[in-house]
Amino acid sequence: MNHFLKFSKFFFFAMSCTTLALASCNAPTTDKTPKAAEAITQMAAKPDMVKVKAEIQVLENSWAEADNARNANAIAAFYSDDAMDLSPNKPMCIGKAAILKDLEASMAKRIKGSTISYQIMDVFGNENQVTEVGKTTGKDATGKVTYTGKYMAIWEKRNGEYLCVRDIGNDDVKKK
Repeated sequence: MNHFLKFSKFFFFAMSCTTLALASCNAPTTDKTPKAAEAITQMAAKPDMVKVKAEIQVLENSWAEADNARNANAIAAFYSDDAMDLSPNKPMCIGKAAILKDLEASMAKRIKGSTISYQIMDVFGNENQVTEVGKTTGKDATGKVTYTGKYMAIWEKRNGEYLCVRDIGNDDVKKK
């Protein structure tokens, strides 16, 4: 008889747990907070970073084209109005107007025929904010490499297009 009582208690406990488990599967969720919904959306739709990298590389190619044409206005158009440029050996430029002024001064000093290219090494983030890491190569009019460097840029998608909001770069140590 003692075994029957133990079995009955166990059976009642097991059935109660099963009933609760089944009931909770069908229970509506009560957590409708924006953070929970946002987390679920982000987990469900991972960004296609290969596509994002390709989009940013197109921008970098256009940037290099404008840079090589010495078109400061075209380069400034890649920046947001609240962008910051952190170039080496000079004060930080804050805002598109300050960046444009710095670009114009820098381009006036460039050697005729010199060119620059940008190669993306890595991107990370999501479709709305992308951090880019890349390297630069500068060449003289004959095509000889005169310097190499590296950079990091943060792009934000605003009104459907990427704008650079932070930009930092510097040259590598010149080989002797």
